[in-house]
Amino acid sequence: MAKHLWLLRHGEAVSHDARSEDGKRELTPKGEQQATAAGRALAGMGVEFDACYASPKLRARDTARLAVASLDVEVVEVKAMAGEFARADAAELLGAHRGHVLVVGHEPDFSQIVYDMTGARVDLKKGGLAVVKATSSPELILLLRPAELAAMAR
Repeated sequence: MAKHLWLLRHGEAVSHDARSEDGKRELTPKGEQQATAAGRALAGMGVEFDACYASPKLRARDTARLAVASLDVEVVEVKAMAGEFARADAAELLGAHRGHVLVVGHEPDFSQIVYDMTGARVDLKKGGLAVVKATSSPELILLLRPAELAAMAR
């Protein structure tokens, strides 16, 4: 089985201002809906994940928790995903598994990883999903916006 890296960007979060700590920003109700819909869409695709890794930032952890409620996988926090998560970090996580790995985190890291692995330039929306087939010649095989995930979750 070919390895696949599933990159789910966290759902919409409360605005960041000078008084709030970035790592403690919560999901909005819309962000919670995006995360839940993403999980239902993934379950509907019948994907079985070997692992789910998430940034320790609250909005990503909560997105992961809500998404995996529809899946049979535990969320593991990865400190490196809190910022400057790069292709080598993603490859290390992917290398520990044989199949599908879900990572839940942030921009611009995820778009850069997709570019570094495949050469594809993507605009990964909050609550959006990108999937990279990680072979000797990696390719972007799926890019879904939150609205498309929501439609699939119905």
